[in-house]
Amino acid sequence: MTVPLRLGYKASSEQFGPNDLVRFARVAEEVGFDSVFVSDHLQPWRHQGGHAPAAIPLLGAMGAVTERVLLGTSVLTPTLRYHPGVIAQAFGTLGVLNPGRMILGVGTGEALNEVTLGQVWPESPERFQRLKEAITLIRKLWSEDRVTFEGTYYRTQDATIYDRPEVAVPIYIGAAGPAATRLAGRIADGFITTSGKADALYTDTLMPALEDGLAKAGRTRDDIDTLIEVKVSLAPTIAEAQEKTRFWANLALRPEEKQDVHDPVEMERLADALPIERAASRFIVSDDVEAHVAAIEHNLDLGFRHLVFHDPGEDQEGFLRRYGAEVLPRLRERHS
Repeated sequence: MTVPLRLGYKASSEQFGPNDLVRFARVAEEVGFDSVFVSDHLQPWRHQGGHAPAAIPLLGAMGAVTERVLLGTSVLTPTLRYHPGVIAQAFGTLGVLNPGRMILGVGTGEALNEVTLGQVWPESPERFQRLKEAITLIRKLWSEDRVTFEGTYYRTQDATIYDRPEVAVPIYIGAAGPAATRLAGRIADGFITTSGKADALYTDTLMPALEDGLAKAGRTRDDIDTLIEVKVSLAPTIAEAQEKTRFWANLALRPEEKQDVHDPVEMERLADALPIERAASRFIVSDDVEAHVAAIEHNLDLGFRHLVFHDPGEDQEGFLRRYGAEVLPRLRERHS
């Protein structure tokens, strides 16, 4: 079986407010995108001009104005700000309201979203173990009644999620390293990562780890959705395409430069200090549609079948309509 090609839209929750994002989701469906994903940040990457609408009500509003597109988080952290039982209830409800259209994408989190609320920021191994336990509990709550759970980090007593969809919401795991990627292969319905890094990360580390996890669970690539957020900037000139990426310069910061930063003011300062060439380095920067599509296709060569496009510009509706008219048809004609 060939896994179908899916082409999605990353609605920039850190850059736009909830009303705009709901409108963008409606336009994305209208012009032919297959999915819309949002992040779940308590705080944005930038203090000036940043946004951080709550993902759960935002997905509910997006579901109300769309009929077809898949909707999900890329990603939400069900381990610190949220008890896993709260996420099981919330996404159970979203799944009932939008049958077959909701995806719960999860990850181990960032200090930016947790420390501000007084949460202790654990080391990476504990964050990973918390995520594994949270997924186990969420799935038990979606499949069993009267769940009494005694884990290392979470507990429930006689808990029941009373409103849950007939078919459980799929869980995708976001990962940038081999351990979480291997876990995705073993237990998840989908694997999420981001573009713009050296090819060796995907070919030599992430994809082998995914295959290892799949093999350990007796599964194949056909059993998992492989999703990559593809960062794109298409404009009339290369200089304009580069300049569009300025708001998202934080993406070019190395993990060790940002993983423990909890203040958007400091994150903004670090990002603004980067030269524009580095700010744009994670993006496919193009002034020609054919060259742009060819660069996007490289992600298919790496083994991904669900491409979710993130454009950094202010004119999101213009981006969506141009992609719907010029980019999505080319990709589908060549790869569907």
